[in-house]
Amino acid sequence: QVQLVESGGGSVQAGGSLTLSCVASGSTYMTNCLGWFRQAPGKEREGVAGILTAYGDKYYTDSVKGRFTISQDKSRNTLYLQMNSLKPEDTAMYYCATKTRSGSCQEAWTTQDMDFWGKGTLVTISS
Repeated sequence: QVQLVESGGGSVQAGGSLTLSCVASGSTYMTNCLGWFRQAPGKEREGVAGILTAYGDKYYTDSVKGRFTISQDKSRNTLYLQMNSLKPEDTAMYYCATKTRSGSCQEAWTTQDMDFWGKGTLVTISS
């Protein structure tokens, strides 16, 4: 079991920045893939960014490329999402998730086939 707790959400104006954090606990040695996902009101959940924990390979959805950066601090079991140049369409509940089973990280992130999920942190961007 892996527990995930997100933080760092809030309300900012368009053009601003936020950094989300996700602290993992429990059987963290089993995690091989971490990702950020979001769900806006009335929309389906989508993958925002993912990272292969062992080698640092990173994946981003097109709408955030160049604006968001995913990173990890293994010593602190913490995943980050640095979000710059925020837009109103970035408004959503943001979740982190991890995969502990073997298999492709990119595929798991793309299909949202992750094993453990946090409860989310809300990001609201005003115009």
